[in-house]
Amino acid sequence: MNDEELMAGTRAAFDALDPVPEGVLAAARSALGWRTPSAALAELREDLGGRPAAGVRGAAGRSLTFACPGSTVEIEVAGDGRHREITGRLVPPAGADIVVRHPGLPPDRPVARTGATGLFCLPDVPEGLVSLLFRLPDGTSVVTSWIRV
Repeated sequence: MNDEELMAGTRAAFDALDPVPEGVLAAARSALGWRTPSAALAELREDLGGRPAAGVRGAAGRSLTFACPGSTVEIEVAGDGRHREITGRLVPPAGADIVVRHPGLPPDRPVARTGATGLFCLPDVPEGLVSLLFRLPDGTSVVTSWIRV
């Protein structure tokens, strides 16, 4: 018996005795669709959960800061129920297309654009895991790490 036959027999045994659930396979395939290999990852640096942002009146929102070399994304998440409003800014400012990455939304479809000042508002973001992808005018991209909103 060679290595290939041994691996084929092992694979067949696992497929028969302990198959991978279809939901797990679907999630794995879906995760590959969310990859953006060339994007700079802006990792979460600060999460002021439930504390109001400086100078903001009213209900406390959740302020988050993501950073990577050369870019910062500052957001505030407000609302409850099934949808959230995410407002924020991209630093340095640039007119970028924004893709909201969420398991319940179609991948790779821009939903908004930042203004020339880098400001943006995303009014109907479904609750759950979210990541924001910014496609910059120079062809580069910045993507935030995943957070639960």
